[in-house]
Amino acid sequence: MRIGEMARRTGVSERLLRYYEEQGLLTPTRLPSGYRVYRDADVDTVRRIRTLLAAGLSTTTIARMLPCIRDEGPNLVPVCSGLVAELRRERERITRTIEDLQASQSLLDAVIAAAPADAAPAVRQPMAQG
Repeated sequence: MRIGEMARRTGVSERLLRYYEEQGLLTPTRLPSGYRVYRDADVDTVRRIRTLLAAGLSTTTIARMLPCIRDEGPNLVPVCSGLVAELRRERERITRTIEDLQASQSLLDAVIAAAPADAAPAVRQPMAQG
């Protein structure tokens, strides 16, 4: 199938499909005219990519992991040795990021709580028309 059909079937824009190809996540064949041709299996690959992106993984990490991920029903299953350990490291990285964001949120809460009770939110005044 051509890129337009692939975009329709996956819900992913043509631009993003090209980006996935640049990142080594998809490898469509090329016609002599230069048009990309995707296989039906590529639809499932895009679903895996989207799931892993939603899980917080970078495209670089996904490119390494993708050959070692298989579908079992609605679940993605790691099938290569060492992949579970790498997934655990990624999970720890995400946990640290969440903790950092929670610390930032607590600091902002403290600053907001320190505001005088009569402090009103700043309202932007429209600029005068000249």
